Order: sequence, then C-alpha cells, then structure tokens
Amino acid sequence: MARYRPEPPHSHGKPARTGILLVNLGTPAAPTAAALRPYLKQFLSDPRVVEIPRAVWWPILNGIILNTRPKKSAEKYASIWTDEGSPLKVHTEKQATLLAGYLGHQGVRDVAVAWAMRYGAPSVPQALEELKADGCTRILVVPLYPQYAASTTASVMDEVARCLLAWRNIPEIRYVRSFHDHPGYIAALAASVREHWMKHGEGDMLLMSFHGLPRRSLDLGDPYHCECHVTARLLADALELPAERWQLTFQSRFGRAEWLKPYTQPTLEALARKDVGRVDVICPGFVADCVETLEEIALECRTAFMGAGGKAFHFIPCLNERHDWIDALADIARTHLGHWLEIPPTPEADRAAARERALAAGAER
Repeated sequence: MARYRPEPPHSHGKPARTGILLVNLGTPAAPTAAALRPYLKQFLSDPRVVEIPRAVWWPILNGIILNTRPKKSAEKYASIWTDEGSPLKVHTEKQATLLAGYLGHQGVRDVAVAWAMRYGAPSVPQALEELKADGCTRILVVPLYPQYAASTTASVMDEVARCLLAWRNIPEIRYVRSFHDHPGYIAALAASVREHWMKHGEGDMLLMSFHGLPRRSLDLGDPYHCECHVTARLLADALELPAERWQLTFQSRFGRAEWLKPYTQPTLEALARKDVGRVDVICPGFVADCVETLEEIALECRTAFMGAGGKAFHFIPCLNERHDWIDALADIARTHLGHWLEIPPTPEADRAAARERALAAGAER
C-alpha cells in the first residue's frame, strides 16, 4: 500500500490558486439514532474533546453513551431539522458561497472557497482534497469558532495535519486562530441585537450564552474562558449596556465534572425568580444556528425560564448569512491571506525588475 495519496494531474504553466476552507463543528446526516451513533462516536472519540485516558473512557463511551445518547440526541435534532437539512450544515454552506461572492466583488480573484465539518460530512480531508484538485497551493483554514479552544480550534488543526501526513506535495497552510475581538464580528453581533430590539423592544436583561467547557480546561491554560469574556465585554460596550443589564453564562454541560460557570439554564431560572420579566438571549460563540442554539436555548431554556416565572423570553438568532457578518468574515480572510493575494509577477516583469535593480546598483546599460 502506497504511503502517500496519488497527486492530481499536474499541468505546467497553470497558475497557482489560493483556497479558503471554512470548518464548523459538525452534524449528523439525519435526525435519527442510527445517524447520531457514528457522529457521536467520532465526536466523543476525539482526545481534544474528552481528555480522559482511553482505557477509562472507551468502555464508558461504547458501553453506555453510544447505547443511550443517540436516541435522546436524535429527538433534539428532529425538533430543529428543516426541509433543507441540518441548520448548521445549511448555514455553513451558504456562508461559504457568500464569502466567495463577497471576495470576488471586492476584487479578490482566483480564490476557491470550500467548507467542511470537523465531525460528519463533508469531512476536512474531503474538502482539502477538493481544494488540492482545484490547483490550490496555498490554503487558509478558518475554524468558525470566534473564541479559541483546544477542543474546537485545535482539533481542526489536528485534523488538517493528519490529512497532510498522507500528501506528497503539501501546500502552504495558514490558520485563523480566533476572531473573538474582531471589530467587524463585534459590530455584526451588536447590529443583530439592535435590530431585534427595534422590532420587539428591549428586554430587562441581555444574556450572552457561550458553549461550556470543563473547568479543568481553564486551570490547564486554555484561553477560551478569557476570550469569551472579552467578546461579551466588547459587545456590551458596543451596545452601551450598563453592567446590571447584561450577563455572561455557559451552556451545554456534559457529565458530572464542574464546567465553566455560571451555567445558562440555572441563571435563567434564578432571573425569573428575581422577577426579571423578560430576557433576551444571544449566543456569540456560534456564527450559525444549530442544535445548541435552536433547541437548547430557544426551546429548552425558554421552557425553563417561563416555568420559573419569567414573562417573556426572546432568542436572538446567530449571525448566519447577515451581510455585516459575511463582510467581516471576508475582512478576516483578506487579512490572513496577506501577500497571497498579490499578483505574482510574470517572467518578463521579473526580468525587467531585476535589470532595473542592477542598473540602480551601477551596471552599464
């Protein structure tokens, strides 16, 4: 068996292309237990996601979790599934298409944009192979996680590296590590909140709910917790909100270990008991709506808040295909592409430039 994958046909004189790969977390192929089982196994087998020794974790995963969780998770996905399929997949694909259009409109030529899921399909190796076959010798990888975490951003980097181990002709690779404080991203979040308030009025409290991580990740030096707080503060500043009008929380706990606090659902229930009549909830850590926003927040947390005595619960959608967000994404891409966007000189121009340099140095004409 060959160690390296076959290279695509090479054509001499074909100009090199630049590729952009957007990567989001992932989604099952269907809202069924049968589809959830392989998806969850891939997700929960990632050592970046579950930092428990394999000898301890493997029996728990295969003996308990994969026999009980798929059915429960399938019910959650079924409640938010659309005619087009998984919301996360639909939004990510549209974001890639729009990004290519925006870059083209801004004069960025010969850049191919692809998208992938870290878990599920299309896979990262599949998307990288497509970019390679399209002639891309430089690839910018953009994990669609605003805040860096080892369990998300670094896992994408791991998967890219594993893929390249099987390639003979490896392209230049760059990564967007995070964009938690990017002005365009913050401005798009703030605009989405203002537009919601213009249509529905302002709530008593704006809750900014980020995906949770085990508390241990913070203790071990993961910057995620800090970057979430930076995003929340910048968003509150952009909205000119006083400290008593907003709060940061963390959602999506798993297992019995302590996770980053405060937790979203208990916080909502406590606010309802304190006679906070209406809350508006936004999820800045997600750039596309998914099961964690549409089911966990918009359905489960709404029920919890109203059941505890709350009067009104408003979920503010993720950025999805907003113009200002795609424009910010294009700016993030252009910044990281840097000199890759420069048009390479032709051989004639290169020789002329060399001659001019020589003349400037004192050579005779």
